Amino acid sequence: MDRHYNKGNFNSRSHQSHLSQERPSSKRHHEYDRGNEMHARRARPSECLSPSQTLSVSRQFYDRDFPVYKQPVEIGYFSLDSKRNFWNDARQLRYYVEPERCPNFNLRDGYHDRFVKRDDGIKEKLDHILKWILANKHKLQSRDAICPLGIDFVTWRGHLTKLLTTPYETQDGWLLAVSRLAGTFYISEVETEKARRDRENRTERHEEMMYWGYKFEQYTCADDAQGSPDSGGVVNTNEAFCTVVQTRLSEHKLLFSGEVDCREASSCAPAAPACYIEMKTSAEIHTPKQRSNFHRYKLLKWWAQSFLPGVPKIVAGFRDSDGQVVQVETFKTSQISQLIKTEYNCWKPTVCMNFCSDFLSFVKKTVKEDDPKLVYLFSWEPHKDVTFTTHRDSEYTFLPNWFVKEITGLHRETNAPPRA
Repeated sequence: MDRHYNKGNFNSRSHQSHLSQERPSSKRHHEYDRGNEMHARRARPSECLSPSQTLSVSRQFYDRDFPVYKQPVEIGYFSLDSKRNFWNDARQLRYYVEPERCPNFNLRDGYHDRFVKRDDGIKEKLDHILKWILANKHKLQSRDAICPLGIDFVTWRGHLTKLLTTPYETQDGWLLAVSRLAGTFYISEVETEKARRDRENRTERHEEMMYWGYKFEQYTCADDAQGSPDSGGVVNTNEAFCTVVQTRLSEHKLLFSGEVDCREASSCAPAAPACYIEMKTSAEIHTPKQRSNFHRYKLLKWWAQSFLPGVPKIVAGFRDSDGQVVQVETFKTSQISQLIKTEYNCWKPTVCMNFCSDFLSFVKKTVKEDDPKLVYLFSWEPHKDVTFTTHRDSEYTFLPNWFVKEITGLHRETNAPPRA
C-alpha cells in the first residue's frame, strides 16, 4: 500500500512492536514506540471538523502517519445455524481444503435446487453480538465505574470496513446509528434508501452471482479438519461462524465481530485469528484496465475486511462469465500493498485507518448522553461531509430491552459501594 503500510502488516518484523498484543484483562502498557510517538504528534481529529460539526472525508486530512492499531485478539466466537439461531460455540466453523490451481468449479451448480437464501430484508442489527456479550460478560467486565465492559465501541466488522473505505468510495453512502449505554458506544448500520432500492430491484443474474461466492466456499471447505468438501450439499446462507475480536485503534478500544469463512485444517496452524482464511470470487482478468480496477476497488475492500480482524490470507477464485472457476490465487493480506504500488494515485491504508480513527473520535465528541433510547444517526454521501441528526424513542432505536436491562444491572453492580 504506501510507505506506512509496514505498520499494518501483522506478520512483518517491523510491525511487531507497533501491534502489541491487546489482552482483555491485561494492564495498559505505558511504553510508546516510534509509531505511537508519531501518532501523538499527528493532526488531531478536530482539525477535520468544520464549525457546523461535520467531519470532512477529504483524503488530504488523513494522509499522515499510520495510527496505532493493536494486534487483534480473538476473545470468543459464535455460530448461527440454518434457522439463524445463536449458539455460543464453534459448531459452524469450517476447514479449508486447498483446491487445484485451475479447478474448473461450476459455481452455478445447485442455485435452482440446493440453495436456501437468508432473508436479507430482515435487519438483525447488533443482536447476535449483544447475545455473545451477555453470554461472555466474565471476559469483559472491568472495574471502571463509568464503563463496566471496558470497551469504547461495539460493532460489526462490516461497519468498520465501510468506514475504512469511505475516503475512496464514490458510489454508495451510509447511515450509522450510534447509542451510548453504560459508557460504551454501539454502532449499528441503517439501510439507506438507495441500498433498499438496489436490494429490492436486483436482477436474477445479480442474485445468482451473489450465490457464486457461497458456492465457491462449498467447493473448498469441509465440516471437520480431516473431512472433504461436499459440493453436492445444500448452500444455506443463514449459517455462519463469527469471530469476536478485541483491539485498539489509536485511543479507541474496540470489540467487533465478523463472519469467518474457514480456518486452516492443520493442527500446527497458528491460533485464531491468524489461522482464518477469507474466501472470495472475482471475474477473471484479461486486460491492464481490468487489473487496475481490481487493484483499485476490489483489493481495497478485501484488504480492509481482512486487515481489521487480523485474517492473514485471502483465497480468490477467478471465474468466467458463466460461473466457471478457471484459476485460484492466494493473497497475503500483508502483501497487498505491493500489488497496488504501481497504480497511479491509488488508495492508501494510512488514509483508511486515520479516517476510521477520526470518525470514532468524532462520535465520542458528539455522543455525550448515555441513553439507549437516544440515537445519533451519522450520515454520509459521496463527495460530502459526515453529518448527524438525533432521534429519541424512534424507529432508529436498536439496543433491545433485554440487553439494556442486563447491562444496566451490571453498571449498578460496578458502581455499588463495597460491602462492610
